[in-house]
Amino acid sequence: MSYETISVEPLSPVIGAEISGVDLSRPLGNQMFAEIHDALMQHQVIFFRDQEMDWDQHKAFGRLFGELHIHPTAPAPEGHPEILTVHADETSERVAGQGWHSDVSCDAEPPLGSILHIQQAPDVGGDTMFASAYAAYDALSEPMKAFLGTLKAKHEGRHRYLGRNKRTGKMRDGEDVYPEALHPVIRTHPVTGRKALFVNSVFTTRIEGLSDTESRALLDFLCEHINTPEFRCHFKWRKNSVAFWDNRCVQHHAVWDYYPQVRHGYRVTVQGDRPF
Repeated sequence: MSYETISVEPLSPVIGAEISGVDLSRPLGNQMFAEIHDALMQHQVIFFRDQEMDWDQHKAFGRLFGELHIHPTAPAPEGHPEILTVHADETSERVAGQGWHSDVSCDAEPPLGSILHIQQAPDVGGDTMFASAYAAYDALSEPMKAFLGTLKAKHEGRHRYLGRNKRTGKMRDGEDVYPEALHPVIRTHPVTGRKALFVNSVFTTRIEGLSDTESRALLDFLCEHINTPEFRCHFKWRKNSVAFWDNRCVQHHAVWDYYPQVRHGYRVTVQGDRPF
């Protein structure tokens, strides 16, 4: 694929590319937007360096791709419900993004994608790993693909979010209402038409129609399968770096190897649709 207004440098043959020649704080022309969109569809996660954005500029970029998603439980800055704060320091007991997952897959309509702007990064460590759920699907045997294509899985948020975000008062959907949904184990991307594995270790709790033992064994296999090194790329954060990943075909895992250093930034998430 050729690009006229941006430069695209792949990070791996399978997933990930770094984009240059773009200032995300400024309005994008139609051609540049189309090329960024095409790069995301091709590479599944794209990265930008040296980007200075305030919250309104961050949200404006996200809205080019759709309505913005509001997290079901995480508190937001006053007046900016679409902003999710990502912060870790010497007082943190856990950090955002641990465990292979796709964001908020427990929603009935999980996010299309997430745009994370890191404003302070640790000196060493703190990489985020991204895995292609396309590659994970493609590597399965044909009988396994056929079997998984008949199944749905339960995704739940309660065990992940309860007590985690120190939320007081009503959450997005009401007091003590944690999202849960039933999604196909294999989903078809609405733009590319490619099939992707859509279960993860953070939100997926069981596969419908199987016994508890069968469900656990199959989920363990699939969640280990996504961790295959050949399916992934690693991104090294620096100050004012941005990652934009397609939640419909990508899982990610934030590595917390930098304690007690600080990692701080903000995420805007684009609303998606019901997986099919």
